[in-house]
Amino acid sequence: MKSATVERVGEQVWRIPLPLPMRDLREVNAYVIRGVDGVTLVDPGWADAESEALLVAGLHRLGCSPGDLLRILVTHAHWDHYTQAVKWQREFGVKTFLGRGERHTIEAFDTLTGVYPNQVRRLRRNGADDLADDVQRLELEPHERDMPFSAPDVWLDGGEQIDCGGVTICAHSTPGHTRGHIVYEHRDAGLVFTGDHILPRITPSIGFERAPQPFALQNYLESLRMSQRWARSRMLPAHGPVTDDVGTRVEELLDHHERRLDEILALVSAGAETAYDVACRMRWTRRQRMLDELGTVHGMTAVLEVSAHLDLLVTRGLLADHDSGATVRYRVA
Repeated sequence: MKSATVERVGEQVWRIPLPLPMRDLREVNAYVIRGVDGVTLVDPGWADAESEALLVAGLHRLGCSPGDLLRILVTHAHWDHYTQAVKWQREFGVKTFLGRGERHTIEAFDTLTGVYPNQVRRLRRNGADDLADDVQRLELEPHERDMPFSAPDVWLDGGEQIDCGGVTICAHSTPGHTRGHIVYEHRDAGLVFTGDHILPRITPSIGFERAPQPFALQNYLESLRMSQRWARSRMLPAHGPVTDDVGTRVEELLDHHERRLDEILALVSAGAETAYDVACRMRWTRRQRMLDELGTVHGMTAVLEVSAHLDLLVTRGLLADHDSGATVRYRVA
């Protein structure tokens, strides 16, 4: 096992990158806040033996241990952020904090079957029946089975001031990537723990929630515009390096989605009728791949991203939608 990396990123704050057992996303950043009363963690990662061992080693390098943990702040309930928090909540009694909107996803794991049950239904509504069949056949990977997953000790609505041993952290509601996503701000130090809301290298997906929110893209763009208040703050993302300029990345993400909206509107004007039709005519990733080159899961998120953009264009009055039986079709308004 490789040794733990500990990087000081601010006054009383350190970053510990942790491995992920996933093919396409290899690391998640856990952050340590040292207060006068003990330790606070932000997004402690996946409940995986290798990741946990590195996190413990990183804490030891800072002169502390899991027994010193008082609270864990989690940006959202995806497993690469939340499952280790639940594990230590159960084992050490550490108080966990999570956005209230995440309760829909947590409850859906007990009430819904299949890996992506809602996504299958939405793919069929968007004309992607073959892709929906492929998604429906998916099973949990070995590293995804038996994950600890339950409610936190504290539900956050946004606006709370959390005392972390003399370090005040403000919780901000930023729905979009998930409906209960929270960004944490260390205002005195000019630091923002952005989770997956703002990432330095990739555009956050809005298609992975087990209990998807309505109008996810509209919510995400509104949250991005709200995030412009942190333009001069330092960005501490969940994936990728710490950067000094939140504002520049926010503008890049807003510009990306406006370009996508223009492109999708043009494709509907040229005759594409469903989200699947549109997605098949677009290029994806920095490698400019076609939809059928993305694989099942990434193909799913691509079609659902197009669907979210189409819904926003309807809301703006630029497109009209028509429910023709089992499929939603779009035309220029």
